[in-house]
Amino acid sequence: MVYSLFTQPKKQLALLIDPDKHTNESLQYIATVAQKIGVDYVFVGGSLLITDISDCVCTIKSYYTGPVILFPGHANQVCSSADAILFLSLISGRNPEFLIGNHVIAAPAIKQAGLEVIPTGYILIECGKTTSVEYMSNTRPIPGTKPDIAVATAMAGEMLGLRAMYIEGGSGADNTVNTTIIQKIKQSCTVPIIVGGGIQTPHMLTSIFEAGADIAVIGTIIEQQPELLAPMMECVRRL
Repeated sequence: MVYSLFTQPKKQLALLIDPDKHTNESLQYIATVAQKIGVDYVFVGGSLLITDISDCVCTIKSYYTGPVILFPGHANQVCSSADAILFLSLISGRNPEFLIGNHVIAAPAIKQAGLEVIPTGYILIECGKTTSVEYMSNTRPIPGTKPDIAVATAMAGEMLGLRAMYIEGGSGADNTVNTTIIQKIKQSCTVPIIVGGGIQTPHMLTSIFEAGADIAVIGTIIEQQPELLAPMMECVRRL
């Protein structure tokens, strides 16, 4: 099962692919590179998703043999060709559509697709500017200077039975999540901690892992500079 890989003691790297940001050729290239250098996971999803997600996943799986996991921005981002889905509950916000509404709509399709479901608390942290996630979900992020709120939110999510915490600033965030927040959540929760948003250099990646992240997610920077994927993966191997 994919979730069992999340609980491994080693640090891991996930590549987030937004199908709307890629051509078929760029997907083939990035998936080939991910396979060659041993990226642990490929997450697929986006805030809008005009492109067919099933075609995207199939293209990725033609060149990459690791787990391909749906990272849905909406209830319609479900396809049977993926290996698993992060069943995201936006627990940092108060919009019921992203706490349970979209889940009710998506559940029958997920069941029919036979996907492995990974219930995941999604915690949005303020990291410098309004991101697509904040705008599309109509929720406010937790202030980066309020680690106590973030920690209590993560604790509540784990108590509700969520099996992973995804902490991020959103796609294209100016900064990474405050490392103090990551440290305190790691100290307070036993589930795997996934951190994304604003990771642009190997140094930033190292800081995220040293703070306590189990899995780091990179996306926007690789869309802009795909040549950075290899040094990012090398950074993970050294930890």
